[in-house]
Order: sequence, then structure tokens, then C-alpha cells
Amino acid sequence: MNNFPGLSLVVGGARSGKSRLAERLVRAAGLPLTYIATAQAWDDEMAARIAQHRDDRGAGWTTIEAPRDLCGALASARGAVLVDCATLWLTNVMLGDGDVVAEAAALMAALRAHPGPVVVVSNEVGWGIVPENALARRFRDEQGRLNQQIAEAADLVLGVMAGLPMVLKGALPEGVR
Repeated sequence: MNNFPGLSLVVGGARSGKSRLAERLVRAAGLPLTYIATAQAWDDEMAARIAQHRDDRGAGWTTIEAPRDLCGALASARGAVLVDCATLWLTNVMLGDGDVVAEAAALMAALRAHPGPVVVVSNEVGWGIVPENALARRFRDEQGRLNQQIAEAADLVLGVMAGLPMVLKGALPEGVR
């Protein structure tokens, strides 16, 4: 599809419907489906969440697990790509004592270089209370900066609230609601 956005960002709160909307958007590209998962199953509850996401997505997806190496995953991904999500990727970078600025810059370069459509899911974490500890405040700030960088580069930016998409930049492709 020549009018399909090259880079899209779907951002919203927890359980807002971001992933479901992003999946519909990626499917609308009409290309092979690649899902890049950044989550790690640190406990049984997270393992159950990951399994539920996989079941909800259904068949037909090639899955690449990339908790940290999102750039490498993007380089090997084919077709229409869904990155779910930038928030967990940033968490993994920060908890792994990564250089957030350098890794975010590398991610932005990889997103711009990818030849096919990419949809990135991310959480909006700045609407809540000010976190009580320095790590949580730094995470909130870094997530806001990362979301801004992706949004600036994106052709389409969607906010999701209560399962409803709000177009913040660009236009929804035909047939996506």
C-alpha cells in the first residue's frame, strides 16, 4: 500500500486498547505480519499476560522476542511490523544499566531505516502522579522523551482511550477503526 504510513505510534494508558488497535493497523497493511515482543516473563503473572497477548493476536504472525535488541529485531523483520512495546523495551534498557540516550538514538535510526511499515505501541505514563522515587521519575521522564521522538518521526500517531482511537497526527488508513 503506497499510502500506508511508514512509521506509526499508538500511545495510551494501561488496558486502553493500544495493542488491539495496533494489530488492526498492521493487518491493514496487507503484508506478512511480524510481531516484535519486548516483554520478559519474570514471573507467572507476566508469563500469563504474554500468553494472553499471543492468543489474542491469533495465528499468522512471525514473532521475534527482543527485550533489548530492538534494532537487531527490526533489521531482521519482514512485512508489516508491530513493536509491542516501547515502554517495556525502555524498562529493560534502564534496568540493564543501558545508555538510554544512545540506545534511543539507535532505535530511532533503526525505525527510520526499516523498509516496511512499523507500528510502535507505547504507554503514556506522564498523566499520573509524580512518582515517589528517583528511578520511577527518571523512567517517566525518559518514556515521555522517547514517545516524543517516535511521534516526531512518525507519519501517524494515535492516542487510545477506552478502546477508541484519537488521531493526533496523520490519517487512519482506509478500513481501520
